[in-house]
Parts: sequence; C-alpha cells; structure tokens
Amino acid sequence: MRKEPHLRSPVNRALLRLTLPALLGLLLASQAQPLQAADSATIVMYPNFADESSASSTIRLEQFDAQLKEIGSGRYTVLPLPDIVAALKAQRELPDRTLAITIDEAHLAVYSEAWPRLQKAKLPFTLFVATDPVDRKAPGYMSWDQIRELAQAGVAIGNLTSSEPHLTEQGPERAANEIAGASWRIAAAIGTAPTLFAYPYGEWGSEVRRQVIDAGFAAAVGQQSGVAYGGSDWYSLPRFVMSEAYGSLDRFRLAANALPLRVRDITPEDPVLKRNPPALGFTVLDSQAGLDRLACFASNLSAPAQLERLGEGRIEIRLANPFPPGRSRVNCTIPGPGDRWRWFGLQLYVPMPH
Repeated sequence: MRKEPHLRSPVNRALLRLTLPALLGLLLASQAQPLQAADSATIVMYPNFADESSASSTIRLEQFDAQLKEIGSGRYTVLPLPDIVAALKAQRELPDRTLAITIDEAHLAVYSEAWPRLQKAKLPFTLFVATDPVDRKAPGYMSWDQIRELAQAGVAIGNLTSSEPHLTEQGPERAANEIAGASWRIAAAIGTAPTLFAYPYGEWGSEVRRQVIDAGFAAAVGQQSGVAYGGSDWYSLPRFVMSEAYGSLDRFRLAANALPLRVRDITPEDPVLKRNPPALGFTVLDSQAGLDRLACFASNLSAPAQLERLGEGRIEIRLANPFPPGRSRVNCTIPGPGDRWRWFGLQLYVPMPH
C-alpha cells in the first residue's frame, strides 16, 4: 500500500489559491488548443451582483465583466443548461470548453445588471428562483413581471425551493413542500413548470435527493466544484461558485478549462455525515489519469490528512479530525492533457447541533 501526498500538499494549495505565475502560463497554453468534441461541461454559478461588496454571496461587477470578456474570446461555447443536460444524457458530443451560466436567487441586480450584460453578449443562462421573497416583494428582489420577462426572452427558470432553507435540516414533509410549492408557484407565474432544481447552499442528502427525483426534475445542481460529464449523477451536478472571494479571472479560467475527474463508488454515499470524520473514498475510472499526481484538499480542517491508494484506482482519504457543523468541501485534482486540470469535488454536511 502506497501513501499519496497529503491533502495540504504544496501543489494543491497553489492550485486553490491561484498565486503561481506558472499556473497562469499553463492555463494560457491550454486556451490556445483548438476546440474539440467533449462529453463534459463546466457549470458556473453566480450569486448576487454589486459594484462593491465583501459579501460571500456577491460578485463584483468588475469581476463579472472580466469573465464575460474572457468568455467572448472565442475559446468557449456557452449553451443553456437544459440543453447541456439533455446532450450529456443522450451521450451527444459537446464542443470542448462548453460552459453553462447559472444564477441563484432572483435578486434585483440580476435584472438590472447581469441580464443586460448577458443579453448584449448573447449568452444564455439559467435563473434558480426561491419564490417566497418574490411573493412578499422583499427589497432587493425581482418581481414576477420581471421574471416573466426573462422567461419570455429565453432564460431558463429553475427551482430553488420556496424559502431557501437548509433542506437537510428539515423534516421530509417540510422539504417536500418547499420543493413542490416552488414548482407550483413558478408554473403559475410564468406558465411553465421548472425542470431543473438547485439545492439551497448546495446542501443535499440521500433523502432530499430522492424527493427531487420523485418530483420529476431532469437534473439538480449543487455547489461542489467539478465538471459535469456523461457519467455524472444527474441529481448532484457540480458547479463552480463565482463569488467575490473566488471570482478572480484566474480562477474562472481554471474552472472554464477544467476536465472531469471520472470516479465511481464514492463513499460515503450520503453527504450528510453520520460518521465524523467520515470514511472518504472513490475509484478513478480513467486509467490514464496519473494517480501519482493526485492531490486533494479538505476545507475547515486544521490537521493534515493522507491519501492512500488501494489497488489500481481506489483512493481513500484519511482524516485525522472531524469536520465542524455545517458545510465542508473536499477538492481533488490531477494535471490533465494540454496542461489542464481534472477536477472532482464533494460537499459534505455535518448536521447542526440542536
């Protein structure tokens, strides 16, 4: 049994912090590669938009403008998320560096700031709506008339529940009502029921996932980093979150050029942890992925952890300390072809003490 580099390896810290000039060179070199066919796509998620903000749930318009300029460079293909999901399910090829743009919550700045920019650039996007703030005309939120205007212009409207609670902390009945109530309200407002679901805060467990499937959604998205591909779980598709702290142009390029790290047999099966620290592991499907260069990073932990390789492709992540209550993430990467990065991420949840 061979031990792999621990989760706080220098390679992985540099990758996540994006401070190495060498990484920028690799990314620029990767962007020079010609477009090819692929069975994967990067989904990015934007929260609120503002001229200046230090809020974790906001991206500055200056950052957003820089990313839109990058998208307009011709290196990327932006498609509606429903079309990407349909193509991946049907095993149809997509252009290399295909992107989907998603926005969570119907903030007024989506209508006044983001949408005009996206319209000008002719970029499709999906808006996930939590319906209660719209119904009560909460300050800083769009109206149903404005949401209808977006929908009539071709913006896909998805379900973010009624009140955007932490679903894993709710009982089954409350969670089901949140999901069904928002779908009903969106259908009544715009005339079409949503086919895509976003887990509030990216938090889901096996029970919530089952409710989303039973509600008839085509797919659901989280907030763990990674790249969607033909073998993904359709009800936990990854998204790269582009907030102010993680919205630099360097990080956007890293995400937009990322490749999937294809895995199976992920443990634990339920990201709501019943054992903490958890027994984390997965099996890498691509035999050419170069597991000797695999690096992982776990958030919210002060003590280092170790990777252990079992057999040809099985990776076990050994954690010395438990995660704190709430959300934590694990990101694993491997250098890929064309100086790009293969990426797999998990978001885990430790129930809050009551």
